[in-house]
Amino acid sequence: MKTCTIQVGEREVRVINEEIQALVKQNFAVEVHNTLSRHNLGVGLPMGAQLHFKGSVGYYCGGLNNGAKIWIEGNSGWGTGEAMAAGHITVNGYSGMSTGAAMLGGTIHVKGDCGPRCGVAMKGGNIIVEGKLGYQSGFMAHGGRIISLRGAAGSCADALWEGEVWVVGEIESLGVDTNVVEPNDTEIQAVETLLQKYDLDDASHKWKKIVAGQRLWYFESRDAKSWLMI
Repeated sequence: MKTCTIQVGEREVRVINEEIQALVKQNFAVEVHNTLSRHNLGVGLPMGAQLHFKGSVGYYCGGLNNGAKIWIEGNSGWGTGEAMAAGHITVNGYSGMSTGAAMLGGTIHVKGDCGPRCGVAMKGGNIIVEGKLGYQSGFMAHGGRIISLRGAAGSCADALWEGEVWVVGEIESLGVDTNVVEPNDTEIQAVETLLQKYDLDDASHKWKKIVAGQRLWYFESRDAKSWLMI
């Protein structure tokens, strides 16, 4: 696949995204330079697209990804990969608040730490964080899996539904209606196999698997006060 380079600078973001879309339709891999941490770059990319940001990006980079492979050399702002359905996003540094919010599928790999509410309301896919998760990560996640290799901040997995949060290291505090359970060998193998793709698997990992306590799943109007206090 041939590579084409475009510049961001102070140019209009809509024009930049139109150029990216046109190039990937012609089967070019795209390198994006002079990123200046601009927002809303590389959204809605199709299956097979390849996009390499040669610097840090702002909010919502890679949102609505439908199968593209996106590499961000620096840091990324909040909402990276929001509502993505498929594909892969790599953040080489820190990723801001709400990484992978409402994502449906695909994988986001953050090599640094991740900001608050990582995977908020996610429905599927995987988020791998080599560093530490920010507070309330996994908040109201309905599916998918969040994996942290260096601990998690407070209120982890708050109001979790059917998603899972896997943590190696210290969890500062658990969120509302969550349980830490012992994963079985088959579950551990599935996680380690996923990590193996990134040379992150390690037999010495001591996993904490966080799942929903399920008390929030059932609402009784006659017992609303107790439900709200959970």
